[in-house]
Amino acid sequence: MLSSILTTSLLFGTAFAAQPSSPTVVCVAGQCLEGFTNTTIGATLSASGAATSLLLLPGQYTSTTNPSLLHDLLTSSSASISASPGFEANTSLPLNLALQPGVAVYPQANYSGQATFAQLPSTPSNSTSKISPGSLAVASNVWVALSGSSSDRVIFWDSVPDVSQLPSGASGLSQLLDIQSSACSPPCAGAGVCSASGTCTCPPGFNGTSCETCSPGFFGPTCQACPADCATCDDGMTGTGRCLEPVIKNAPSTCNCLNGVCGSDGSCTCNAGWTTGTNGTACAKCDTGFFLNSDGNCEVCGLGCTQCADGSGDCISCKSGFTQNANDRTECIATQAITSTGTVCPDGSFSNGTSCQPCSPLCQTCSGPTSNDCIICGAGKYSLNGNCVGTDGNGVCDGSVLVADNNKHNCDACPSKCTTCKYPSFNVASTIDQVQCTGCLPGFVLSQGKCVESCPSGTFLDPKDNVTCTACDSSCSSCAGSSTFCLTCANNQLASSGRCVASCPSNTFSSSGQCITCHPDCATCSGSSFNQCSSCPADRPVLTNGRCLPTCSKSQYFDKTSSSCQSCDASCSSCSGAGPSNCLACSSSNNVLQGGACVSAKCSGGSSVISGLGICLSDLVVVPPASGTSSGSPLPSVTGIDTPIAPSSNTVVKRPLQWWEILLMALGCAFIFVLFLMCWRRRMRKRRVAATANFAAAKNLDHSKSWRYRLVRFGERLFGHRKGQRWMMPKETEDIRLAKLRAAEEARYGPAFEKLGVAEDARHDRDMARLRESSLRHDREMEKLIGSYEYTRAGSSRAPSPLPSLRDYESDRHSHKASSKGSERGRTTNDLLAEESLYSQVTGQPRRAPEPRQPVRNAADLLPSRFSNTTYSSWLTPDPPAQPTTHLAPTPAQEYARSVTQLAQADAPPPRGAYWLQATDTGGSRNPFLR
Repeated sequence: MLSSILTTSLLFGTAFAAQPSSPTVVCVAGQCLEGFTNTTIGATLSASGAATSLLLLPGQYTSTTNPSLLHDLLTSSSASISASPGFEANTSLPLNLALQPGVAVYPQANYSGQATFAQLPSTPSNSTSKISPGSLAVASNVWVALSGSSSDRVIFWDSVPDVSQLPSGASGLSQLLDIQSSACSPPCAGAGVCSASGTCTCPPGFNGTSCETCSPGFFGPTCQACPADCATCDDGMTGTGRCLEPVIKNAPSTCNCLNGVCGSDGSCTCNAGWTTGTNGTACAKCDTGFFLNSDGNCEVCGLGCTQCADGSGDCISCKSGFTQNANDRTECIATQAITSTGTVCPDGSFSNGTSCQPCSPLCQTCSGPTSNDCIICGAGKYSLNGNCVGTDGNGVCDGSVLVADNNKHNCDACPSKCTTCKYPSFNVASTIDQVQCTGCLPGFVLSQGKCVESCPSGTFLDPKDNVTCTACDSSCSSCAGSSTFCLTCANNQLASSGRCVASCPSNTFSSSGQCITCHPDCATCSGSSFNQCSSCPADRPVLTNGRCLPTCSKSQYFDKTSSSCQSCDASCSSCSGAGPSNCLACSSSNNVLQGGACVSAKCSGGSSVISGLGICLSDLVVVPPASGTSSGSPLPSVTGIDTPIAPSSNTVVKRPLQWWEILLMALGCAFIFVLFLMCWRRRMRKRRVAATANFAAAKNLDHSKSWRYRLVRFGERLFGHRKGQRWMMPKETEDIRLAKLRAAEEARYGPAFEKLGVAEDARHDRDMARLRESSLRHDREMEKLIGSYEYTRAGSSRAPSPLPSLRDYESDRHSHKASSKGSERGRTTNDLLAEESLYSQVTGQPRRAPEPRQPVRNAADLLPSRFSNTTYSSWLTPDPPAQPTTHLAPTPAQEYARSVTQLAQADAPPPRGAYWLQATDTGGSRNPFLR
């Protein structure tokens, strides 16, 4: 026990001796402690007249932050603040004291000592810096890559109060490798730097949202600029930088020139044979004495011709003393020289009037004594501007850039895009189509004696003059820069860095016969993009969706065995390996890091673990216990250090609404609105029902309250009833109604009829004879009956009876027609029944009701229905009489019958379905749900 007390005393004495001689007040939002500390993280807050200054740890402070000592200094008008390295702060409230994007390295544990701050870089850097950390403060949304004794990269996402408490795999940290922000999504490529705002900052030459490509005009993994004398080069991240198109100086187009060379003063010097065109473009048409041939070149006109036509070269005008050759319209021939005596001068002479004189030795034929009078120059001489000149060994006329034309004996122009030309081996047999260019206009290159816009396949532009196209080596299908630097190879080989190989080396992939370098983020790849990686380099080891990333997410670590990201232990916020003993920070705010494991914090003095620092406030401030032998004043010695702010009645603390409060308010408003709509709809329905009832009562629409009706009404209340969807049962015709009644009777008496069927078949034959006899007797009786009501029809004005007969309707119609003609011959007893009824004879009006049903004695006589065929309505009126009749005035009996009929029709019950009919004007409905 003594040894333990001695050990405790020695430890406390050592710790106390290391602390400053004067106490310091250290505060976080809500709590302050006075004691001895070496902590320097945060900012120092002071004010004139205050008892002491305060060390504010990182956090947010407002005008209502406790305790009262902290509140008084925060709200003091004379408050001043001094921030430690990496922090920026001012006295305006609310005060958010936070580390700037980067990392602060403290030489001692518990964030003690003079800090060194490394901010988030704006450009990528491959350089490393040596550090000797005792503790680390890492800004939010920033990760730091460090390396230690094991040379492995260790990624830190959180602050570390004591480096000695890290797991063994993260010990001995000595180098700062990289600092990156985690705010960018997707992450930046290797060349980009993620800023605190969440965007990738690209260095010069790089482009893309993730800085994954080179800008136009830049090439290679570092995106360096193309050569200065190149207009375009093989650019891009996988480009070689070879010049594809050199910069053209004094191009003809810069001075509105077509077939000439622009000078430094902007003037254009045309090639021989060319002049300014009619549209003002310099060197756009052939000069006088030249014509435009089918190759687009200006060619000299034929002998003796001063002007010739483009295309054909036919002579338009001849020199003086020349006439157009009838056999060859492209040339003119000289008139033959004749003396005054009529002598014809031979070739080589001319006439001076009286005699023939010899020509100049330079002339083959002439018109005078001097060389300027030559018509055709002598051997080895060619006409140039009226003079005969010689040539050099290349066939170029002396004193010009024109070449000799042995056919025309003139000096001819070079091809249009050539500035100079020559014959490869000139002699008297050389023809003009053997001429080869030796110089080209700017923008054209020389290939096999012709000026072309680009070198053909299998050749390259010689960098010595940037004009001549030179053939590639036989091993190359195409080359650049030199004949042996192959771009594509023959014999199915692959071009890699200018050499022909059988297979592509590492860090390249095959494409179109070339080995193309992978993106700088990849170790091996299947394509040139940064998301086509197959394996990753050491500084970007994480392969995810084809991309190589420098680190896993915060709650994961990189497993070298499986080359994949694995989840940390649940107790770790970030870690360097598997299990609970490899934590770099703790996920719980009640735990602290000890030996790589997260253990429960044992904070004293009522303090807690400081958010973002991972350490108790009581561990940063040493408060010595009260002792009776101590000469110093007891702590705390400053008033207000543990006193809360006095509440003020005039102070209303406003706080922002939480998301769930806003959601509840929105849901409440929506519920009230829906409830209001439901009540309004219910009220409108009640008003509509009342209006409908009033309308039905006013119109005497009495409808049945059957279960079908109640079911329909319930459906309307349940699903709503639209005005546009109302239906009405169609009014049944008499035939349909009778058909339904017959069907119902057949269904009702069907079984009974089947039982009676056999007996009736037996009786049928017996009764037929009796029926015939009864029918004859019945006819005689009916003749007597009808005879008593028969009146003579002579001069009668009454219409025939519309009543149907006992037979079918067609026979009744025939009987009516017969009766209307006054013919009574051939009429049977049944025909007499079709006469007008007694009612019609008395009132003079046709019946408007069905005939009385005939009495039936037994059910067997009902087949197929118990309703007789006489049940026809009175609308089946027969055809009107052929001859119009004169109607007499109605009798009093007829007037009475008409009035009774109208009252009966008015009091008739409405047909089924009439209550569905819409009134023409009911006042409408104000229900908004029916509109």
